[in-house]
Amino acid sequence: MIPTDLTFDRDGLITAVVQDAVTGEVRMVGWMTAEALDLTARTGEVHFWSRSRQKLWRKGETSGNTLRLVDIVSDCDGDTLLVRAEAAGPTCHTGADSCFGDADRPRFAWLDQLNSIIVARIREAAPASHTALLASQGVEGPARKVLEEAGEVAFAAKDHAITPGADTAAAVVSEAADLLYHLMVLLAERGIPAGTVVDELRSRQR
Repeated sequence: MIPTDLTFDRDGLITAVVQDAVTGEVRMVGWMTAEALDLTARTGEVHFWSRSRQKLWRKGETSGNTLRLVDIVSDCDGDTLLVRAEAAGPTCHTGADSCFGDADRPRFAWLDQLNSIIVARIREAAPASHTALLASQGVEGPARKVLEEAGEVAFAAKDHAITPGADTAAAVVSEAADLLYHLMVLLAERGIPAGTVVDELRSRQR
């Protein structure tokens, strides 16, 4: 749903901050007119107004790196838009995913997408899905894997402490990824939203 009661500036423009709907990363900042906003809503692809060229443009019209609209909300003053979109390729003209650089991108936010995939696989009970097979064993299946993978992380970390290096660090990363995945499967099998764990961590923040 497109926000109403918006405040455009004297040139008929409103600031639009584009956020990756999957990772939460800020991709770019652009400007929209009422027409650009309407085109975005009607086509499902994000459009902007170019101040330098004085014309409407669709993101990715030449590069193919489009932005597929997920939703749009306005701030409390109605003079700035937050456009959540799914990006098809890099957003910046430099080739970076974000116009603000990729060095400090919020990688953990991608876990939302992984969680959605896990929940869908369990719900669909696809016979070829390792996730669905694990969850079909009830709590015992994923719980056993969480215990196993937690031990593997501990052993890998000890190996890295004894012999620091790229190989042992990569082993810690690999085992930690296995642990996170199986923990998320355990939560999904129990019907507990993974986001509630994040909420719990936030509640503990001082």
